[in-house]
Amino acid sequence: MDIDPQYLIRKAQEARQRAYAPYSNYQVGAALLGANGVVYTGCNVENAAFAECICAERTAVAKAVSDGERRFAAIAVVTRDGGSPCGACRQVLNEFAPGMLVIIADAQGEVREPGGICTAAELLPHHFGPRHLQTPSGP
Repeated sequence: MDIDPQYLIRKAQEARQRAYAPYSNYQVGAALLGANGVVYTGCNVENAAFAECICAERTAVAKAVSDGERRFAAIAVVTRDGGSPCGACRQVLNEFAPGMLVIIADAQGEVREPGGICTAAELLPHHFGPRHLQTPSGP
């Protein structure tokens, strides 16, 4: 599958404009490319009870999964300053696609280096995953 980072960045920039971030004023947009070729967007949605907030990346994953997609090729994440996904988002991305391409850009669409383009597994090495929940076989 061909991945067009600039297209994904533009879609993430559009999603970022819909963010609900009245407390932090840190709007985040994400555009997740499913293996089916569909792009699922997400934005962060804050809440006065901060623990109830959901990040853009997890919003995009939830939208994709609720539509039946569970395989992902790439995600673009756009913040005002090229901030990297949080730990919870890194864990969720790894759950579905450790090898997916992660593109991190600022509000102007510029990819930040170092680490502006990497895999989900590179964002969270030694992540907890399904293999840890396997029950040992044998007596």
